[in-house]
Amino acid sequence: MGKLYGLIFDVDGVIADTEAVNARVTARAFEELFGLKEMRDEDFAAGIGRGDEEYVRAGARTRGMELSDEQAKAGTRLREKYFMEALANEPLPTFPGVLALIDAALASRNFRLAIATSGSFEKSRAIVKSVKAPYEKMIHISGNDVKRRKPAPDLFLLAAERMGIEPGRCVVIEDAPDGVRAAKAAGAKCIAVTNTTNPANLAGADLICGSLEQVNLDTIRKLID
Repeated sequence: MGKLYGLIFDVDGVIADTEAVNARVTARAFEELFGLKEMRDEDFAAGIGRGDEEYVRAGARTRGMELSDEQAKAGTRLREKYFMEALANEPLPTFPGVLALIDAALASRNFRLAIATSGSFEKSRAIVKSVKAPYEKMIHISGNDVKRRKPAPDLFLLAAERMGIEPGRCVVIEDAPDGVRAAKAAGAKCIAVTNTTNPANLAGADLICGSLEQVNLDTIRKLID
């Protein structure tokens, strides 16, 4: 069979373009629960990639509000409810090149694939299903599976373990600074794609690109070997 390679994908901001919908439904939840109006997309930037509760807490902090655990959980539940409703009415766009890269890796005997996201299992499954990613052929690790989310390495370490591949033979594809930090802390290589932030914020990655159309299986092999 030869050398094995692991390829691990984040979901939000890598497989699917969810950030605008995430911000919109969270702003709706904030107005309903906390009376906070006119939340902007950028108010949630500090929470991107850190899990659903931290995303909610980050938005509240921009308005000088520190949420209790109960408030954060309530905001997360309502946000997910509104997100699922939005998903049913407006299919999500996928980012260029990502499905082609997934298909190419699945067609190779030497590649194992995983999804690893700080978000909930239910939400992340709904997202990858919406964009018709072949998630049933990939290991699926969510924030439900670990105690520590990004920037801790736990998600990626568990993904590597379940693929049966050493973290050092894995490449993580990320779009957020905390995701890059988590990948490097796991001992994996990291490709950062500038879908949601600028290259300067992703400086710790082994490779930074504007689109996954610029990445193929040879790119992955060269990073690892």
